[in-house]
Order: sequence, then structure tokens, then C-alpha cells
Amino acid sequence: MNTSPRSVLPAARRVVVKIGSSSLTRPDGHLDVVALRALVDVLAERRRAGGEVVLVTSGAVAAGIGPAGLVSRPKDLATVQACAMLGQGQLVARYTEAFAEHGIGVGQALLTAEDTVRRARYRNAQRSLDKLLALGVVPVVNENDAVTVDELRFGDNDRLAALVSHLVRADAMVLLTDVDGLHDAPPSRPGARRIPLVTDLADVAGVEVTARGSSVGTGGMVTKLESVRIATSAGVPVVLTAARNVRAALAGEDVGTFFTAQGRTTARRLWIAHAARTEGRLHLDDGATRAVLGGRASLLPAGITRVEGSFDAGDPVELVAPDGGVVARGLVAYDATELPGLLGRSTFDLRDDLGEGYDREVIHRDDLVLDGRTGLSSSASAS
Repeated sequence: MNTSPRSVLPAARRVVVKIGSSSLTRPDGHLDVVALRALVDVLAERRRAGGEVVLVTSGAVAAGIGPAGLVSRPKDLATVQACAMLGQGQLVARYTEAFAEHGIGVGQALLTAEDTVRRARYRNAQRSLDKLLALGVVPVVNENDAVTVDELRFGDNDRLAALVSHLVRADAMVLLTDVDGLHDAPPSRPGARRIPLVTDLADVAGVEVTARGSSVGTGGMVTKLESVRIATSAGVPVVLTAARNVRAALAGEDVGTFFTAQGRTTARRLWIAHAARTEGRLHLDDGATRAVLGGRASLLPAGITRVEGSFDAGDPVELVAPDGGVVARGLVAYDATELPGLLGRSTFDLRDDLGEGYDREVIHRDDLVLDGRTGLSSSASAS
């Protein structure tokens, strides 16, 4: 009997596979159709064996670099979006052709951050992807670079893949890149060793990683570890490895780095922690910071020292400690314009002066999620 943590991979019913631009692009900037077809062959094999696969793919911008007459990835948003428009159709056409050779259909899903920020759109995306899988096709997901502005971007398809993994309730996620897993030092450094297993992201918090990937991609190891943090906190184990190892990874072999799941956060909490775009900040005093971090209570007006930003009741906001660090996110129960007159005052004071309705929590404990760089925690046990 296989008792390895990686045994979940061959047994997984539904898997999200994400491949980066660097793994799908030739040195001259054009789409690497040979690499794309090699990936499709493996995923089609998995699909024919009864598994469900969701493919999150980069490569639209990279695929458009050559047709646009450019030699490298552009820097300005307009040209990036033009390349995405040029490349997206070519990219999906190649996937459609490759999967069709295996008798498998493809359904394109272009998402923006708004599709996860707004609950109604989140649910619609979830239903659509579920239906595609029920129809026996492979959803091919990408960020809609052609219409997305900077402030509404996921930032990288790594983060998108993690959110999609939660969205479709995946049993595992495979992140394919151009390096074979997480190393204890930059892989180019002599003596750097692959880390085969991570059971707690806190154990690798001090590992030196790069913030930027290749010249045709947007994500480095930093974004991949953030993706891992999101996915594992949602109960989804992750393997990070080189694209050439995808078959071995899905079979549970010792390639790349395997990250074990850390529990299963509810959809609401994951949305607050990672998908929702914050609209402002609440600065806390020492006592409120300790209470929030200790998961003991809801946030009350007495512990807030300053309000930053413009938001309405129900919007997500960040909670900031006296040292300036973000310690949590939550859904605020007041408009930004209501809060300044309440700061530092007890609920008893507010009830006496302003009446009922102003003695409620600023953020209820059920709407608070701690922001840990090495893992997602929640204040669900607060009382």
C-alpha cells in the first residue's frame, strides 16, 4: 500500500494543471506547439482514464509576441493586451486541435479578477466550469488579459490557478514551470538542492526565491508559493515541478516539490482572504491587534485608531497593526464616513450617545480572516 503523501495525485478525481508561458514559448517568442502537444497528450491520457482535468494556461501574450513583430514581452498595458488579442485565438486553436486528436473537446474560459471579487460572478463561473466538466470536456482557463486593467488583474495565472482549484473543488493542483520544484537556494546557485516535500510553508519561509520569472512570463517562485498558500489552505495539495515532469507528477512520482494540504477553508473565508479586492484599511491599536491575532473576538470601534480609504458597509478591508503590517482582512459593517466618530469609543458609550445600531461590531469574527504570509488562518473559533 502506498502511504506516500503523493499517493493523492494518481487517485485524484479532479485535477487543476497550470502551465506557465516559459514552458510554452520557444526562444524566438513564438508558441511552442511541440511542448503544447506533449502536455495535451498527458492530460488526454488522464481524461481517458476517467479523471477530470482543468487546464489553466498562460501563453496568450507570449503567443502574440511573434505575430505582433516584437522580440520580447512588451511593458506597456496596451501592447500587452494587443498581444493577448493576437495570441489567445491561436493558443486555444492549438489546444482544440491537439485535444481533438484524442476525441476530447475543449471549452475556453477567460476570467478576470471581477469574476471572483463579485460573488454572483464567482458562482456563475463555478457553475459554468462544473457544467463543462460534466460534459466531458477540458476547460482551458486563462486570465482575460485583453480587457483587464492593472487594478483588476489576478497578477499572474499562478494565483488564478489556486482560486480555480478552490472554485471547482479540485482534489489536487499541479503547477508546471521551467524549474523542477522549490530549492533551498536559487537553482542556478551551485549546491542548490530540491526540496521534495513541504508539510508546513512556515518551514520554507526563509528560502531565497526570485520575484520574477522568464522574459515571457510574469510570475517567479514568489507568486508560485503564494498560489501554493492559497490552494493548500483550501484543502488542495500541490505539486510544483518542471513541465517535462507532468506525467510523473500526476502518477505521484518523486519529482518537484509536493505541498500537503493544510485543511479546508470555507469558500467565504477564502474569498475574503484572497479573491476579494480590499477597498480600505483600518488601523488598530496594540490591544485590538492582539485580540485579532489571537482569534478571540470581533473587531470593535474602541480598538481602531484610523480609517483609510473609501468603502461601504459590506466591503472587504485590511486590518493594520501599529507597526504597519497587515494582520487580517474582513468585511466591514460600516461605511467609511460613519467610522471616524466612533473610533476609540466603547460599545456602551456608543449605545448611550447614538442609540442601538451603533454598538455593533465593526467586523464580526465570522467575517475576519488572518493574513499570514506562511499560511491562511481564520478567527472562526473566536468568541
